[in-house]
Amino acid sequence: MNGQQRDDIKQGSRVYIILKKDQRTGKRTKGIVKDILTRSSHHPHGIKVRLEDGRVGRVVEIEF
Repeated sequence: MNGQQRDDIKQGSRVYIILKKDQRTGKRTKGIVKDILTRSSHHPHGIKVRLEDGRVGRVVEIEF
């Protein structure tokens, strides 16, 4: 899953995000979702989340 639908992401999900500073390079960061920050049900660039370690970025992939 690509992380564009809010319903696909739950607290505790393992995801890959792209941090704001890594948008140019596309470097992905792995983590566990603590909070979902995007309020809308869909976002074309990925739903914004806060990981348990405090980093914030947009979800690019949901790990199962």
